[in-house]
Amino acid sequence: MLDLFQSSLFAFTTVCGLVGLMVGSFLNVVIHRLPRMMEREWQEQCAELNGAEIAKSEPYNLVVPRSACPHCKHTIGAWENIPLISYLILRGKCKSCGTRISPRYPIVEALSGILSAYAAWHFAFGWIACFAILFVWALLALAFIDFDTQLLPDSITLPLLWLGLLLNLNNTFTSLPNAVLGAVIGYMALWCVYWGFKLATGKDGMGFGDFKLLAAIGAWLGWQMLPLVILLSSVVGAVIGITLIVVAKHGRNIPIPFGPYLAGGGLIALFCGTTLTQHYLQLFAIP
Repeated sequence: MLDLFQSSLFAFTTVCGLVGLMVGSFLNVVIHRLPRMMEREWQEQCAELNGAEIAKSEPYNLVVPRSACPHCKHTIGAWENIPLISYLILRGKCKSCGTRISPRYPIVEALSGILSAYAAWHFAFGWIACFAILFVWALLALAFIDFDTQLLPDSITLPLLWLGLLLNLNNTFTSLPNAVLGAVIGYMALWCVYWGFKLATGKDGMGFGDFKLLAAIGAWLGWQMLPLVILLSSVVGAVIGITLIVVAKHGRNIPIPFGPYLAGGGLIALFCGTTLTQHYLQLFAIP
């Protein structure tokens, strides 16, 4: 199999795409359950601090209980959980009660499959492609969790940061000094923006999770990619934010999560960062 992957980029790309589809199904579980697991943990910690008795509850994690329809509690069988195919066969409805299934589930699966395949094709067979795919999965989970809850869990951002530094001990994506500077500058850049905005307005402009996410991206890709990531995420965020306010009547005081745009900027930088930076420097005639 390894010989096949080495000799055939098509085979490697196809297998990575299929694995990405399957992992995308699990990412839907992570996106849905991890914030609820965090909420449970916070409630237990508050009860413990207040000296209250902690009520026993059924186990709830990324493995148990089995996935079920939130409307009728029908347990989802294996054949109903085949990425994309099950959604199409069921016509986007629960087999038991006919309640519509959110199209977000196949969207996450498709994004995971497509981006995994693209990473495999872009980096070709090797450990770099495998780690790039892992980076893609983490950013997808963070983007959708933040979109839903305005939370960027430390249980993903911090391991992602440390893994980026460890990988770059061997110059996997950048040199170790660049990775360390990327983590520090990534965190401090948004930290300064946060406190500047807070001192000027008395309000929180973003969450601390955004600092950690940009630090993680910097640890993976190096400090040189951070201006591009911030620029891309800011432009896309501004355009979408203005569109929501004008078209969808989104209240100006309703916060818009920044994590999905940082994740998008990180993915673009992963695949096209060097090329875009070179074009930018040539545009302004910077040697």
